[in-house]
Amino acid sequence: MKLKPVTALAALFLIGAGGFMAGRVSSSNSAAVEHGPGETKSSRTSSSSLSLETGVGTKKSSQTRAESKHQESSKDRLARLESIVRGENPLDRNRALLAYIDQLGPGDFEEAVASFRELGITDSRMGEYSLLLTAWAQADPTSALAYAKENTRNGFAQDTILTTWATTDPDAAIRWAQANFEGDGPNPYLPGIIRGLSGTDPTKATELLASMPRSEERGKGLDFMLPHLLQQGTAATQAWITGISDEALRNGAMMRVADKLAENDPAGTAAWLIANPGEASQRRMDDVYGVWASKDSQAALSSFSSLPAGDDRSNALRGVVSSVAAENPKTAVSLLDRFPNDVNDRVVQDVVWHSFGSDPALAATQIARITDQGQRDQMYQRTLSAWMDRDPTSAQAWISTNPIPESVQTRLIRRQAERQASGQ
Repeated sequence: MKLKPVTALAALFLIGAGGFMAGRVSSSNSAAVEHGPGETKSSRTSSSSLSLETGVGTKKSSQTRAESKHQESSKDRLARLESIVRGENPLDRNRALLAYIDQLGPGDFEEAVASFRELGITDSRMGEYSLLLTAWAQADPTSALAYAKENTRNGFAQDTILTTWATTDPDAAIRWAQANFEGDGPNPYLPGIIRGLSGTDPTKATELLASMPRSEERGKGLDFMLPHLLQQGTAATQAWITGISDEALRNGAMMRVADKLAENDPAGTAAWLIANPGEASQRRMDDVYGVWASKDSQAALSSFSSLPAGDDRSNALRGVVSSVAAENPKTAVSLLDRFPNDVNDRVVQDVVWHSFGSDPALAATQIARITDQGQRDQMYQRTLSAWMDRDPTSAQAWISTNPIPESVQTRLIRRQAERQASGQ
């Protein structure tokens, strides 16, 4: 069974797709054959003699030898598969596995896949497992899917098979998915098909994605599709996302790609988020400005300064100060002092955590800026507890000379007493 180039590439793409849990393959014992109740030794001998005269016995004997030969051939194939899988060189393993797959017929794959899984699937064998599934899907997708439904969990095998099928016969794959799904919720078979269509028919893939209700399955389909879009470039990716009419789906796509786009074009990505306000811009503006500041802090700060007052500006400040707080806490704090009107509790919290590693005293001093009492007390508790674990002498000295909430002091004293009682 020789892999077609398009499906071989699909198999290699699937290697990094994600994890799965390999189910155990059940096996049944062969039933023992018994003679009928009235059969005697004499009747068996007579039957045997008749067989010799008519040639039936000879035919049966030939069939037995053929079956025995087939069983030995199957045994040899499985032994060869095990030898391939246990090889140390991954390049040699993949070459040998492709040659092995080329010699399999459609009816041989179930045994091969079951044997492969029984050997144990490690991270290093995921690509080889994907190749086997891809070849089986190319030869007999319905049988492969029946096996996956019965013997595997977590969707890896199912998605791999459907992805392969969708690259060769998408209409048949879609019909199968629709016929095998019952209920009103998201169809779990569509994400694999969407991945297969993403590279060959992105319009159809988009239609299938948009037809799904908001769900984990739709998010999975979106995750499968985005790598293909990103390969087309920033402009194509942004145009596809902004063209989505479903707001939740559009925001989900924006949140997933913002960091990746910012690596190459932080300024353009920030402008894109600002031009498309919503959940994605609220949740990713700080990440984009953080990436930007790590590449060019002056450009990021200048862009932040040009933004109008509001959430976007505060989130941008959060990204800028977070990017410098770990290495230069004093610079981060000076930005808080410079732009007090743009500082919100999340900005302060980020500065505290990012600067705590290099300057815990300065970090702890900033906690008083948090306006929400509950969050402020919680930040004191977490920060000072971590400091006491790391350097109890310095932490105690800071606590004794700085005002902190009484409730926090009580909890810290209790915790210190417990540590001393346990001998820590």
